[in-house]
Amino acid sequence: MEETPEILWRPTAAAVESSNLTAYIDHLRAQGVDVAAYPELWRWSVDDLEGFWNSVFDYFGVEYDGERGPALASREMPGADWFPGVRLNWAERAFAGKDDDQVAILHASELRDLGEITWGELRRQVAAVAAGLRSLGVEQGDRVVAYLPNIAEATVAFLAVASIGAVWSSASPDFGAGSLIDRFAQIEPKVLIAVDGYRYGGKDFDRTPVVRQLQEAMPSVEHTVLLPYLDPAATATSGSAGLRDVVTWDDLLAAGEGAALTFERVPFDHPLWVLYSSGTTGLPKAIVQGQGGILIEQLKKMHLHLDAKPSDRLFWFTTTGWMMWNFIVSGLLTEAAIVLYDGNPGYPDMGALWDLAEAARITTFGTSAAYVSACMKAGVEPGAGRDLSRLRAVGSTGSPLAPEGFDWIFEHVGADTWLFSTSGGTDVCTAFVGGVPTLPVYRGELQARALGCKVEAWDEDGNSVIDQVGELVITEPMPSMPLYLWDDETGSRYRESYFEMFPGTWRHGDWIEITDRGTAIIHGRSDSTINRGGIRIGTAEIYRAVLDSDDVLDALVVDLPKEGTDGVIELFVVLRDGAELNDDLRKSLARAIRERTSPRHVPDRVRQVAQVPRTLSGKVVEVPVKRILSGADPTKVVSRDSLANPDALDYFVELSEYDDS
Repeated sequence: MEETPEILWRPTAAAVESSNLTAYIDHLRAQGVDVAAYPELWRWSVDDLEGFWNSVFDYFGVEYDGERGPALASREMPGADWFPGVRLNWAERAFAGKDDDQVAILHASELRDLGEITWGELRRQVAAVAAGLRSLGVEQGDRVVAYLPNIAEATVAFLAVASIGAVWSSASPDFGAGSLIDRFAQIEPKVLIAVDGYRYGGKDFDRTPVVRQLQEAMPSVEHTVLLPYLDPAATATSGSAGLRDVVTWDDLLAAGEGAALTFERVPFDHPLWVLYSSGTTGLPKAIVQGQGGILIEQLKKMHLHLDAKPSDRLFWFTTTGWMMWNFIVSGLLTEAAIVLYDGNPGYPDMGALWDLAEAARITTFGTSAAYVSACMKAGVEPGAGRDLSRLRAVGSTGSPLAPEGFDWIFEHVGADTWLFSTSGGTDVCTAFVGGVPTLPVYRGELQARALGCKVEAWDEDGNSVIDQVGELVITEPMPSMPLYLWDDETGSRYRESYFEMFPGTWRHGDWIEITDRGTAIIHGRSDSTINRGGIRIGTAEIYRAVLDSDDVLDALVVDLPKEGTDGVIELFVVLRDGAELNDDLRKSLARAIRERTSPRHVPDRVRQVAQVPRTLSGKVVEVPVKRILSGADPTKVVSRDSLANPDALDYFVELSEYDDS
């Protein structure tokens, strides 16, 4: 048995006593629930789902209309039925009880200096945008899609859409037209909100040609709201050449100026937003999540797990195309302020976000394991020359944080920093395992399973295992699980995505180890999503770009880990007879990937192969190739009998033996 890792941090007695979690436990005990510490609380929360989620609903004072029936009318997965008869509004809860002069949002970008928005100003802007959208014909259930950076206007627009009971969906301007169309066109939006361009790494990028392509590909779009972000002086005429039915952001605000902010209460399971899977095996799944389910999940997460308090300022580096944007915006459900940033986290140097932490007086700093690793490699010392005295917590997600990353945070940010690594998914817009403010932090481990989330590690026979690696499964329903996937009327794609391996049990696609201490270790994903700086792209999207070339017959792409970096993207192509993998073709493929997916997913290296290994059913064997190139024993990661062309594997085996660059 492995030795117990070192405890790097313990909360002080005062911190435990003053935590939101302790106050919640005291409330439960007063109600007759016999729990005294987190392990007991977690066990109760997953054994008595009805009692737990009712307590969350009541403890945080959710405003609602209608008949308050059972918290969970049906436990079936998929198809769990939460709080039938309840009508509410996510945005109404966000604004409830907020003083007008209280700071709601701090925001900065490469184009804008740090600024702030109070709840009073936010209320005025959201009311105006909501009224403006109504004047464009937006009604309950209509879809509004946003091609916006992580700036204040994106949050304003989301709150306005949610207040109406319309459905929100967003993507970052880093996405190319192909990836955007693959996502947005599925849900047939009525209104598109888009920027004219953005700045990243000191360079300006015009996106109006992409907006034009979106309009052409989505005839359902009746109006486009253009935000002149790159060129603030642009007007509807000067900034929208070739676009149809355009109004500017300022025009939208003016149309609703002076309107009162109202909230349309909708059924608990009414759609709030649509998120997207990475598109690994085809078109990205359009994941529909509900107003009520996201509301109570994030009330729980933000208050009890992040321990958000009125004096806090919550930050997570993300783009609007990653679920962490939806997650950090949910910080508005607390009394804390949220901090937004749009730009390159490494520009002008790797200290940029730590400078923001000082300037915005951030208390919870959310980032990725890759960013921590990059800071380590660059020799960044966050605490040197900066006043980070208000920074009390650092969160990490996106990939497992290495033990050395834990060490670096405690050495260079502060020994008294609460470091919590988390793991969850777009599919539920939350974490399954992660931070708990009253528990210790063990080196290299996630603190605990989240409340109301019955996470287990299962072996291949469906047995729950402790202290060994297994499939991450969820054996009881969660309120933020998808209502459905868009355009999946029979639910077959939903079931195939999460319930095919273990019917009735959610299989997430992560390898997880639950220790006998209740902590968790994530050992990686079993899919092949490539995440670069908050832009998650599946290999199928890259293939669609590459295979547009007449010279390319087949392709395989893998993301290989490399210490101190986001990883190395290797692209292997099969070319037509007579074609040559020269500089011109490499540049052409890079341009296609940049335009269809994102600039961050351009391969680091392109190689020519005779054939791509495929299964008997025709699927590219990406994960086995990735493992082979990462040094795994080929005989243990793939069965040649399962391949339609087993000889195709030989190239990759030889490459792993001779190429360690």
